Amino acid sequence: MAVTVERHRPPARKGRPHVVTVRDAQTSFQIVFFHGTADWPARALPPGSRRIVSGRVEVFDGIARMVHPDLILPEEEAPGIPPFEPVYPLSAGLTQKTMARAMRAALALAPDLPEWIDPALLAREGWPRWRAALQAAHEPQGEADLRPEAPARRRLAYDELLAHQLTLALARAMRRRMPGQPTRGDGRLRGRVLAALPYAPTAAQIRALTEIEADMAAPQRMNRLLQGDVGAGKTLVAFLALLIAVEAGGQGALMAPTGILAQQHHDALQPLAATAGVRIGILTGRDKGAQRAAKLGSLARGEIDILIGTHALFQEDVAFRDLRLAVVDEQHRFGVAQRMELGRKGHRTDVLVMTATPIPRSLALTQYGDMDLSVLDEKPPGRRPIRTALVSAARLDEVMERLRRALAEGRRAYWVCPLVEDSEQTDLTAAEERFRSLHALFGGATGLVHGRMSPAEKDAAMADFASGKTRILVATTVIEVGVNVPEATIMVIEQAERFGLAQLHQLRGRVGRGSAESTCILLYTPPLGETARRRLTLLRETEDGFRLAEEDLAIRGAGDVIGTAQSGLPRFRIADLERQSALMALARSDARKLLQEDPRLESPRGQAARLLLWLMEQDKAIRLIGVG
Repeated sequence: MAVTVERHRPPARKGRPHVVTVRDAQTSFQIVFFHGTADWPARALPPGSRRIVSGRVEVFDGIARMVHPDLILPEEEAPGIPPFEPVYPLSAGLTQKTMARAMRAALALAPDLPEWIDPALLAREGWPRWRAALQAAHEPQGEADLRPEAPARRRLAYDELLAHQLTLALARAMRRRMPGQPTRGDGRLRGRVLAALPYAPTAAQIRALTEIEADMAAPQRMNRLLQGDVGAGKTLVAFLALLIAVEAGGQGALMAPTGILAQQHHDALQPLAATAGVRIGILTGRDKGAQRAAKLGSLARGEIDILIGTHALFQEDVAFRDLRLAVVDEQHRFGVAQRMELGRKGHRTDVLVMTATPIPRSLALTQYGDMDLSVLDEKPPGRRPIRTALVSAARLDEVMERLRRALAEGRRAYWVCPLVEDSEQTDLTAAEERFRSLHALFGGATGLVHGRMSPAEKDAAMADFASGKTRILVATTVIEVGVNVPEATIMVIEQAERFGLAQLHQLRGRVGRGSAESTCILLYTPPLGETARRRLTLLRETEDGFRLAEEDLAIRGAGDVIGTAQSGLPRFRIADLERQSALMALARSDARKLLQEDPRLESPRGQAARLLLWLMEQDKAIRLIGVG
């Protein structure tokens, strides 16, 4: 803005600011300098002069102030001001002016690097070269240059995505070069299990098992993701895959994220293992002393065919006689580096990662692009649809009455609350408070499980509910994944508007696991915001987890759908996964094509791609190349 300098008020004592009063076309305001050179403000803003100033205006004690303007120029120099100025992240002691000066100097020194993008793609998309794109990003000439679809910005986004996909492709190629141990079963154990099942596997289960079987028989290590919606039958596929390892004379391991789920897998698979004549065991962090030593001895001697447990399975003192297949269950959403570490635990061990969280294709390419993918997109026969109802919290008494009738009929119910105890920051209903109110109505039929309980307490609460000793289980989201009680037919989710779409879908999947009709009641506190209403309405309309995952991505964005901190999902600076999924798919195919033609990145474009990996700090990728 153009201002006239009216007067100066130098600091009265040390530590006080230098204040300059100026006037623009409408009003007067203050320009404030702290800790500056004593005479600099008077030189920069002589009284009576006209100046162009730029900066953030704030109101302090009712007076508009601009502290340390980003720009002070004589009015005649105004035509030289750029139309747009970038805003950079700052740390203590840095100003936008300093950063802008540093960036201009850096841009002047930036070389015109060799091109790592395929020339045909560059021409087709109309993208500028790297240096020109960088210049346009830092010195936009118009509003069009600020949009995500601007050629320069799309090119820089593609650079990020290409570097990431090259890293995944290199990890994938490295695994394919790593010698595996061909594992071929004769089908005898799987035949016994399939013959004992009361239903036939779905076409999706058969397809996934065929893909896994082919991977295990190959001379390279398997690195496959088995993705399936709630109730799609992943556990059966994983167990049949483990039987292939046993048929071949080896062993298998199934790792679950919690002791509850490890025990549940063990109990569920025990009858099938007995049918097949297979010895299974369980190992968790609670196994101590002589009991643990005995299990480890049996494992090392090959007396346990399939070991189920938590991350304790991969501690250093756990030695298998011949581990052929490691299956990692839900919630271990490893990044590439963690999966590489896991693969080193066994000697030439095949790895199968399972997830019940439907992942949008763009995120699957981002997070699991180094893995082969099997998708279970059908539900086994006999799984009935779950009726989903939206009910206002004002009708809580009706819900209680309905629950009373259902329990009288011998049915079981979950009641999910978001918190364990009241918090000063939130008004969410506490699980312990809800437990007390339900216990007053239903007495000893009410149980409680939450994340702050000890493992033994959680196991006991779940065991009581599974056996029918308790018939209503008040819980936090500790029961979100994997808990399997077929007799539970009612799921009440309190303050459902506070949950994410994927989490609601996972919670709903805890019912509908038997042949009886099941209901999910979404209790909400009105009035609902637009986003919350859209989320709950979608959940009522469909049980298709993959559709819900795509909608969740559109509503919340990539970081919240999976949770970047836990998932290994990269944080891109420019690329936008929600809006540029097609760009991600293009980068994936381009990266694989480049490595197919030039596995060691030695061609001119390959050398340029190495430079890109270095620029993007993909150090692991550089090491994976194996040379240079």
